Amino acid sequence: MKNNKPLILGYLFALGATAIWSGNFIIARDLNESIPPISLAFWRWTVAVIVLFPFAIKNLITEWKILKKNSRYLAIVSFLGVTVFNTFIYVAGHSTTALNLSLISITFPVFIVILSRIFYKEAITFNKLMGILLVLVGVLLLITKGQLSKLLNLSFAIGDIWMLAAAIIFALYSLLLRKKPTELSISGFQLSTFILGLIFMIPFYIWETLNTPPIPFESKTVFSILYVGIFASLTAYILWNKAIVKIGTTNAGMIYYTLPLFSGFLAYLFLGETIGVNHLYSLLLILSGIVIATLKKKL
Repeated sequence: MKNNKPLILGYLFALGATAIWSGNFIIARDLNESIPPISLAFWRWTVAVIVLFPFAIKNLITEWKILKKNSRYLAIVSFLGVTVFNTFIYVAGHSTTALNLSLISITFPVFIVILSRIFYKEAITFNKLMGILLVLVGVLLLITKGQLSKLLNLSFAIGDIWMLAAAIIFALYSLLLRKKPTELSISGFQLSTFILGLIFMIPFYIWETLNTPPIPFESKTVFSILYVGIFASLTAYILWNKAIVKIGTTNAGMIYYTLPLFSGFLAYLFLGETIGVNHLYSLLLILSGIVIATLKKKL
């Protein structure tokens, strides 16, 4: 049991991050009309930096030499995981449907498996292929509400390209986390990447601010920004990083497939959407696929 504890914690960390990110998708869709995409991303990371700063500044100072030594790595990780990834999601949400966004977002773990094979020579075992297939069927059943024929009528917009790019970028980001210097603490690493990513975003934020109407900072808007800044940025990223350390990128990626389940539940609670039998079938398929794909022994 003691030997399994790190694995259990790793899966719980990945599950927690995924659950929090599902709320981010709902809020992002809800704010499409009131906040431009780059501004939402900018204020999200500003809040994350402000909240994390008092807790991580000590580690940031004591680990400064390590940070300087790995500045190139940190710059790449910050640009991909902070500056670009979520900004692309918010941009995508302005020009494509929720169905298409859900369909494309779940390709991220597949890209992890493929990129792990390319860069780390990880074998794609039979059980992993079967697990991915079951998960994909389950998610497709969920997002099409049991009518797979809807897939034949999908039309792709520019937003779909943005979402696909976001999925690939997050897969790259997750793989790069393997290279995180062991001497760096989680808090020091996160604060440094959040600050760098925010700095890289400033020119884009200024450009958007000069070309769009001012943001109406109402209570709903402020609450949403606080959620994506504290939970979807700070808490979820820390959980995700810990998950990758304990169970690896591929296994953490498989847990990400549960995101539509959490999104569906939150939509039921806050948007009044119904939960039907197809949701239960999807749950069984997705969970079965995750279990099969993460088995260490081949079937």
